[in-house]
Amino acid sequence: MIHLTEKVAILHTNDMHSHLENWPKIRRYIINERKRLEQAGYQVLVFDIGDAVDRVHPLTEATNGQANVRLMNEVHYDAVTIGNNEGLTNTHDQLNHLYDDANFDVVLANLKDLKTKQDPKWAQPTKTIITNNGTRLMIMGFTAPYILTYPLVGWLPIDEQTAINESLAANQGKYDGLLMLSHLGISADRNNAKLHPEFDVIFGSHTHHLLEHGEMDNGTLLTGCQKWGHYIGTTKLEIDDAHHIINKSESVVKTADLPAMSGDQAEIDGYELEGERLLAERKVANLDHSIQKDWVNGSELTQIGMAAMKHKAKTKAAVLNDGLFLTDLPKGIIDKNQIHKLLPHSMHVMKTTLSGYNLWRLVREMEKNKRFLSRFPQKGMGFRGDIFGKLEMSGIEYNADDDTVIFDGSIVKNEAQYEIALLDHYLFIPFFPTVSIAGRNQMYYDQPLRDVFSDYLASQYPLNQNK
Repeated sequence: MIHLTEKVAILHTNDMHSHLENWPKIRRYIINERKRLEQAGYQVLVFDIGDAVDRVHPLTEATNGQANVRLMNEVHYDAVTIGNNEGLTNTHDQLNHLYDDANFDVVLANLKDLKTKQDPKWAQPTKTIITNNGTRLMIMGFTAPYILTYPLVGWLPIDEQTAINESLAANQGKYDGLLMLSHLGISADRNNAKLHPEFDVIFGSHTHHLLEHGEMDNGTLLTGCQKWGHYIGTTKLEIDDAHHIINKSESVVKTADLPAMSGDQAEIDGYELEGERLLAERKVANLDHSIQKDWVNGSELTQIGMAAMKHKAKTKAAVLNDGLFLTDLPKGIIDKNQIHKLLPHSMHVMKTTLSGYNLWRLVREMEKNKRFLSRFPQKGMGFRGDIFGKLEMSGIEYNADDDTVIFDGSIVKNEAQYEIALLDHYLFIPFFPTVSIAGRNQMYYDQPLRDVFSDYLASQYPLNQNK
């Protein structure tokens, strides 16, 4: 006869993206729910499945994400994994120190240091939690292996199937229950449930999917709590006296439905104000005139942006969309807080080399799409604004009368090679396929776009110039 001997509950979050306006409710719910579940006989664990950090928030930007980790310490996570925001919007050194003060373990099995080929010092490939009754719950963590970009910041991503197979082979017989922290996306989770039925639960994220009651695939329970801290999940496991998981279920609560407390808004505002204060201490430039954004008709901000990109990539031409610039810049001293509000995106400059024919084709793609894109509500892939906006070019002209492209004053020759400065964002959006199909692309991951813009602005309008 099977006897139920223990119950485990796992509270989990994912893809919070520094939406700290939800943190007071999340923290309070996790702390109180842990107590309630423990009183009901559960052993309680808490997981986060990545992208907790997003530099769109000024406090995250000002502290390189360490403020987020200090907040996460408040609920004592048992295990977390990283998302692409932790992995790719920080420099190698910043990520190496992101978890210096963490009171929780980072579990990650498919990212190595590019130079040493060793696991990061801040992560472990697996973690085993032994329950009060002796059941061995092994946790494995995997993040989306962006092969084009991780090496640019000093990390070697490992294909998740390679990493999963190696982890399973190395840990045979070492667990009673197997849990995956997956920052891989719902399609990968469903595929892994079919390929690897050893996993009892796959905690999902990355694609911002919501599975209110979970999803059972091939005996594996899948979870997903959407994005931005909108939902908190609870996975319940029932375990028998032979340490087998005999039942598993999932539920979520909507954060907006949780009660607010009188001090919540002041706390939320405090995070914003503290980040802005820290950033505002870092002065950048002294503008002799104000500059207004104009997403549809074009702006001097975009001209400065293209000049900065050309300087960074050492090219004679650049392309940039006006919708990136979210605010105006006033006359006078400009600081890092203003630059962060202006360009909160997680984007980088990219140099693209094309033959003359392919440059012509790219310009024609841009000409075809620019009217549509001028008011297109772009979402995701590093974009943190409202609309794509007008597409502008510097060093490139298109002559509609004879269908020719002029580069740096001369008509483009089909077999010649041309270098232009773009954004890595253009490699991932679907409107300019020539960039990914024909371009030789070199991404500059040492600085986000806002820092490239900031450095150039400082060189053109130095702080010590006469007022």
